[in-house]
Amino acid sequence: MTLTRARAIASLASAAAVAACGSGARTIRVGSKNFTESFVIAEIYAQALERAGLHVERRFNLGSTQIAMAAMRRGDIELYPEYTGTALIDVLHLPPIHDPKLIYATVAREFARRYGLIWLAPSPMNDSQAIATTPQIAARDGLQTLSQLAVAAPRLRLATIQEFLSRPDGLPGLQKAYGGFRFAEVRTYDIALKYQALLTGRADVASAFSTDGAIATDRLALLRDDKGFWPAYNVAPVVRQGTLAAFPSVRPALDAVSSKITDGAARRMNAAVEDGHRDPADVAAEFLGGTSH
Repeated sequence: MTLTRARAIASLASAAAVAACGSGARTIRVGSKNFTESFVIAEIYAQALERAGLHVERRFNLGSTQIAMAAMRRGDIELYPEYTGTALIDVLHLPPIHDPKLIYATVAREFARRYGLIWLAPSPMNDSQAIATTPQIAARDGLQTLSQLAVAAPRLRLATIQEFLSRPDGLPGLQKAYGGFRFAEVRTYDIALKYQALLTGRADVASAFSTDGAIATDRLALLRDDKGFWPAYNVAPVVRQGTLAAFPSVRPALDAVSSKITDGAARRMNAAVEDGHRDPADVAAEFLGGTSH
């Protein structure tokens, strides 16, 4: 377990203790998945609710999307941050949609109908799939777009994660949408290590997510999806229907902070945790303009 994750988990005990010392009102249990951005955004949600006068219990580091959804359906947590594209493809098992508004409308409708879960307002932040390279390699090979990469792929090496090789919005989808994308070499790595492969010369391009902290820290170049292949991955709070009925102040509190989470803000916060070794709670508090609880 990384130091970042350990810190996030350690914050649970103190947060739960604070909630237990309150007036006895029912707490709202906020969950997260098991990666930095989910920790930070869940912490933003938790602190925003606390600032609205609500008692919060943090249940972070739950694991995959499937585990988080199971926790929601059981009532173990009452809200967590989710991505529209992930919900569409990994939860609803629907084909990719390229219109961000249509994706949001689809997942909001189907989550309410199938699971009794409500999507609140999405953030402008779009943590989309991406392909990254260094500015030097981009200049050397004339790479600015995915169309150019599709043609150049036979002389390039790709660093990626295993999931990217099978997802419909991963390498198979790129090959279908653009043609080409037959790399000279494809190697899989853990999420963080694929960037090291790129920076140390063991790869020429790497699969990425557009709000990864490494993009800002390492000054990487993202290749433009000139055919608009990738669906949007806007993040939003997903909340149990009964929670919104019991706590009407949840919606305005979360809508207010969600509107401020942009791509740039997410990259800076992710970099502060992953490269600056800061606690997600402190980074979230700084984003909200105050001190953590």
